[in-house]
Amino acid sequence: MKISGYQLFWLIFTMEFGMTAIFTLSPAVFMSKQDTWISIIFATLIALATTFVAVKLSLLYPEQTFIQSSQLILGKWLGKIILIPYFVMWITVTGVILREFADFVYITLFSSTPLWSIILIMLCAVVYATSSGGLKSIARSGEIIGPVAALGSILIFFFSVKDWDWLRLLPVYSNTGFVPILKGSLTPASFLAESFMVVMLVAFMKTPKRVMSSSLLGVAAASIAVLAMTLIVIMVFGPNLPAKFVYPLYSIVSYISVMEFIQNVDVLIVLLWIISIFIKLSLYMFITSYGTAQLFHIKKWKHTIWWIAPIVFILSLLPRNTLDTMDYAKSVWHDVIFPVNLVGIPLLLWIIGVIRKKAAL
Repeated sequence: MKISGYQLFWLIFTMEFGMTAIFTLSPAVFMSKQDTWISIIFATLIALATTFVAVKLSLLYPEQTFIQSSQLILGKWLGKIILIPYFVMWITVTGVILREFADFVYITLFSSTPLWSIILIMLCAVVYATSSGGLKSIARSGEIIGPVAALGSILIFFFSVKDWDWLRLLPVYSNTGFVPILKGSLTPASFLAESFMVVMLVAFMKTPKRVMSSSLLGVAAASIAVLAMTLIVIMVFGPNLPAKFVYPLYSIVSYISVMEFIQNVDVLIVLLWIISIFIKLSLYMFITSYGTAQLFHIKKWKHTIWWIAPIVFILSLLPRNTLDTMDYAKSVWHDVIFPVNLVGIPLLLWIIGVIRKKAAL
């Protein structure tokens, strides 16, 4: 299951752009108003820094996954203990992403379809992709879906030009200030920092030396696309309305009309976002299943998919509505997982790993 640097780039771009653009703009605009584009720049810098640390940590033992390298750095038992919050994160986040996807599709496309059936259809697709070809099939899918998703963002950019009002970006900074702009950057930064999963992918790279460039470029490309979508949202709707929308970017796409000829492009764009979320869910399913097999020394890692998938399905049904998933994103993902799992522990492991390697020389 070897993948190339090119495939890694598209995997990171695809999984980060779709959900970040859909789900993070509303809370960011609520905090930063017309300066949300500055928040996205801060978020990009934070995500690039966390990605850099994750790759450096991975390259300490490029032939090992995070499950193995953590035990080499901290020892067998402490290394296993430190993995507990990651398995909790991977399983719960997969369930929440699946529910967020279902809520989005339910609201935008199939409001008369039972929610559980939407969840089940996507979960079956994810299980099939993961079990049939593993990371290799997911990477090939990303290689195809990624450029299509990028083309979709370019189309949104050009189709919305006639509705832009640059004055809605003014005044810059003076009405918000540093603290609100920084706070507004944290939610998109936490989504972009999911590139941390590269720690589970380096062992499958054909050329590990390309991991750093491919990962950073993937994060940068996704961030630029999100920045462009942010500018469009503010220039079309202003600094107040997007904060009240659940999905501001979807509202933009629904608003697009070019010479009364190009209309209703929202269905096409929604389909592009759906397949982007499919890539993200498949990656989470793969690293959770493969990591579980490595932790418990299960020879055939694909067997773990068949009991992880039902757990994920049950977790996706627990939220009562969209507000519950948003509460999870704020109280658990934003306040706990992001600072601890994606920033704190990787930085600590990297420092300890570097010290131990130098001491061994």
